[in-house]
Amino acid sequence: QVQLVESGGGSVQPGGSLRLSCAASGSIFSFNAMGWYRQAPGKQRELVATIPSDGSTNYADSVKGRFTISRDNAKNMVYLQMNSLKPEDTAVYYCNARYYIDYRARLNGRYLEVWGQGTLVTVSS
Repeated sequence: QVQLVESGGGSVQPGGSLRLSCAASGSIFSFNAMGWYRQAPGKQRELVATIPSDGSTNYADSVKGRFTISRDNAKNMVYLQMNSLKPEDTAVYYCNARYYIDYRARLNGRYLEVWGQGTLVTVSS
């Protein structure tokens, strides 16, 4: 069974920085993509950033220039460096992974998806 465990959340003042980490474990042949999503109180979960297997990156407009997603393939980890944090960045941040269980699944484009339990980020003065 594949699991994602996030860490690095917490409270910070506006303008501050935090770095989130997500460790994937379990039976993973390879990744299709990994990413970060967030859900603020009373709002729907939204995409923050993704990093597909080719290493390209995608960001929500609201975080472009402030957040940076990266991954360590050898360690099955993905990170989110968050700078210049704003109160509107307050949310529970979830790690997401789309992965293949074997070569045949990757060949056929059949990936599975897993979510982490979430880590709370609070930006407040």
